Amino acid sequence: MRKFCLFIVVLFSVTSTLFSQKKVSWNDLAQVTFRNVYNVNYDDYFLKPTFDSSVEALEGTKIKLTGYFLDFSSEDDQFFLLSRNPMSSCFFCGGSGPESVVEVIFKNNTKYKTDQIVEVIGVLELNDDDVDHCNYILRDATGRLIE
Repeated sequence: MRKFCLFIVVLFSVTSTLFSQKKVSWNDLAQVTFRNVYNVNYDDYFLKPTFDSSVEALEGTKIKLTGYFLDFSSEDDQFFLLSRNPMSSCFFCGGSGPESVVEVIFKNNTKYKTDQIVEVIGVLELNDDDVDHCNYILRDATGRLIE
């Protein structure tokens, strides 16, 4: 019986570690600085991020983040963002910075609508050089509507 109890404790510890995710706040993601860097392909300057070590420690881990869902999809391409702010004051439409949006690549099709509040779980990727994508990307993401 003692071995069985030990087995259950170990099993619970391993499964909770494997399936857990770190709850991250927008303040956590704000730990980044930017500098203007010239991009030859676009003949323009872009903001290049330098991530704080606390943010770098999150790369490759499964995180949970809550924000406003933004759908910038077209007929040919799906492009979803999670934003700290609603559409009217998001990074692209208002005065927020690039640290206030996360590109989301969902595992499955999604039916969320712009400005719905969504909790998303995915693997965090940091992007400091591809100007065609956001600085933060959540891959293999799943979400749930917060009501």
